[in-house]
Amino acid sequence: MANDLQDLRRSAVVSGFGPGAVVDFRADNAPVSGMAAGLEEWDRSFPPAGLANVQTVRETRLQKKLGVQGFRLPPVIEQRGKDEDPDLRRLVAVRFPQWLQCPECDRVAPVKFWSDDPGKAYRYCPDCTAKTPGRRKIFVIPVRFVMACQKGHVDEFPWHWWVAHNADCTNRKGALLLRSEGAGLAGLILSCPKCKARRSMDGVFSKQTWERFSSCSGRRPWLSDADESCSEKPQALQRGASNLYFAVTQSALSIPPWSDRLQEALGSFWDSLVNVEPSQREQWIGFLAAGDLGPVLAELGMSPGQLAEAIERRLQSYGEIDVTDLRPAEFRQFVEDPGDRVDRDLEFEIRREPVLQPLSSWFSNVVRAVRLREVRALTGFTRINPPGDPDGAEHASLSATRLPWLPAIEVRGEGIFLALDERRVSAWEALPAVRDRAARCDQLYRADWQSRHGAESEPPRSISARYLLCHTFAHALMRQLTLECGYSSASLQERIYAADGDKPMAGLLVYTATTDSDGTLGGLQRQGKANRIGGIVARALSAMEWCSSDPLCISEMMNASASFSNAACHACVLAPETSCEAFNSYLDRALLVGSPDHPEAGFFRELAEQF
Repeated sequence: MANDLQDLRRSAVVSGFGPGAVVDFRADNAPVSGMAAGLEEWDRSFPPAGLANVQTVRETRLQKKLGVQGFRLPPVIEQRGKDEDPDLRRLVAVRFPQWLQCPECDRVAPVKFWSDDPGKAYRYCPDCTAKTPGRRKIFVIPVRFVMACQKGHVDEFPWHWWVAHNADCTNRKGALLLRSEGAGLAGLILSCPKCKARRSMDGVFSKQTWERFSSCSGRRPWLSDADESCSEKPQALQRGASNLYFAVTQSALSIPPWSDRLQEALGSFWDSLVNVEPSQREQWIGFLAAGDLGPVLAELGMSPGQLAEAIERRLQSYGEIDVTDLRPAEFRQFVEDPGDRVDRDLEFEIRREPVLQPLSSWFSNVVRAVRLREVRALTGFTRINPPGDPDGAEHASLSATRLPWLPAIEVRGEGIFLALDERRVSAWEALPAVRDRAARCDQLYRADWQSRHGAESEPPRSISARYLLCHTFAHALMRQLTLECGYSSASLQERIYAADGDKPMAGLLVYTATTDSDGTLGGLQRQGKANRIGGIVARALSAMEWCSSDPLCISEMMNASASFSNAACHACVLAPETSCEAFNSYLDRALLVGSPDHPEAGFFRELAEQF
């Protein structure tokens, strides 16, 4: 297909390559940089639009929390036979940045200055190509600098403003030269071939450099004709920098009673059936059963009356969903419901294990999650700083207008759930050394939040000792599980359950969160059996007692201040960012095993000594 770029995995579209993200492609062996277009292009490129499309997914609790009617999976092109016409539908990417550079002559110029071939996405330098033996194309490459602001806007780097032309220069829209004449940014020189003005790129990433620059342009290239005004000061970023795009995602586990197949099987019929008066619903179902709803009723094994009753029960329990936080309900499913799940629940099956000594003094529940389903939705994104509040309003939008759906993926896998003993946790977090370590993390987080949102702004959360404990232990357990059962570290993910108040939580779920075969091997949940989990916990804690970066790590000299952590580094507890729900922030190894100055701060110190 003309201008065809490259394939992306579904999971990538809902993580780092969603609408608004800059993606590096290889088209005909040439580098092409594009920005994934907004959700309106999904409807235009993959009809039918919206939730009428067959590639949709439902998760009732997450739908209510996010205020949408459903989710669309990143569209996949259907396989066609050899004799059939190929499906030409594609997701759309907009060329960004528009400025390109020739690697041979070092010219930088907008896309219109370069040559192209019909139906091809690449561009090449006509002058350098003409000089090459055999006229081998010299492809131009995307420039390395772009402008962005904290509201998600992004624009071209102001090359002509940066070079500061002489007053009589006539080359204020043409090509410039960007050559490396020395080491680092100070040796990277931007110059004008007309007026000979020169300036190094030193200081390009400094905030002070851009104080005298005009306000942000408000450009949103991923949306069509949807630029907006913005009073923020932009910053220069590298095009491939990790802080150019932070996906804002929210997820939910499918748990009873919402994990049955009712709404999923009804699909597009659901909205029409719930909007019918209860007294008329059975009659309306009977009418539809004569058409396309008939096979659905047969699949569910229900009569029209039974289906009407099931829908009514579902609607009555819909009001019980707490949209402020979906995790307490999940926590209760793991720790409160007696007995094992029956096999009829195809999305949530758990097996409780006896908690043996010596773990029973520190853990109240060990649960093997034999079958799990997670729906992960992309709600927006941020630039420069990672999202501090997933429910916040400062996220950049995925579409020009609000749509009744969001992009999402569903992953099925397995996991291990561990709940800490609440009485022991409550006594431990009251210790002065523990409170002091948690307060330092919370103060760093609060100061960073207020520096970005104003001194009067209250952060959406506080960093508690029990969250630091559960989060750090989840990282230690994931590192050990990758060694025990052969999973790649990026294929495991954590889900932290930590809260104070009337309904306290202190637990964690480590589960397979990948959409490929790693999610269904079965080896992870088997590590949660009573005769295995004790040894795994022992070895995980033993690995935390000493870090190859000690004594610097345990003395809190290795952690980045922006991570709001204490004793944490890559050699001990940091995990792949795809595995951590908090971008490797809020970690403290000393809260697991203690520190030289305060050994009592380690929650598992006595347990580690017993092994």
